Amino acid sequence: MDTSKVETGKRRPGAAGEVWLRPPARRGRDAPPLSRERIVEEAVALLDAEGADRLTMRRLAERLGTGSTTLYWHVRTKDDVLDLALDAIFAEVGIPSGSGRGWRADITALIGGWRAVLLRHPWSAALLSRPMLGPNVLARSEFLYATLLEAGVTGPRLTAAAYGLSNYVIGSGLMQATWPADTGQDVRGAAREHLRDNRKRYPALAAHGPLVVEGDWDTGFALALTWLLDGIQAGITEAGGAGGSGSGDGTEGVTRA
Repeated sequence: MDTSKVETGKRRPGAAGEVWLRPPARRGRDAPPLSRERIVEEAVALLDAEGADRLTMRRLAERLGTGSTTLYWHVRTKDDVLDLALDAIFAEVGIPSGSGRGWRADITALIGGWRAVLLRHPWSAALLSRPMLGPNVLARSEFLYATLLEAGVTGPRLTAAAYGLSNYVIGSGLMQATWPADTGQDVRGAAREHLRDNRKRYPALAAHGPLVVEGDWDTGFALALTWLLDGIQAGITEAGGAGGSGSGDGTEGVTRA
């Protein structure tokens, strides 16, 4: 969960992430009864149904049964709405409660929960390049960093491990969320035939490529995550860290999508 993409220097008012950097609007006696929580709830529903490209302040106001002017009491721009909606769905990512299963199991549960949220809200993965400063995102980022630190990952390796895990779940979630849902047997068969016809040019893909066999997103995700954790474990061992206890593969929880 990369929270470092906050630009320094002057930022234009209403830019992505700006909603987290200014004090909340004060409610006067004449402020409309609509709440920010209600706006965010309806925005998430609209995003789930139609995607980020279809979200406009006017359409959101119509769904709320109010006017755009009322909406602007609570949010200034579409970027505000996207930032708030993105942080809201991160509340669905469970934070492991310290069951004593070890750092690998805790990180696996966190990453698995994050993946499940990305798949429940397919619009979200493409927005994760925004500044991520909401309380729900920061709480889960804090858990990730704290767990890695406790395991013995420090210095540049801490950043590399956190970025590697975050980028992996974002990339895999984005790929699965945007994969055509109607890719059927005929398309897979055509792909296999194309690779077979060009096996001299693409011998590895023809024999082992992902288009040759039926895709199993859950199994592939779990296996690659295990390899990432193996690499982090090896770095801890090399540095003489304390990550040896409770270091089972921790693959439980990654197929909850």
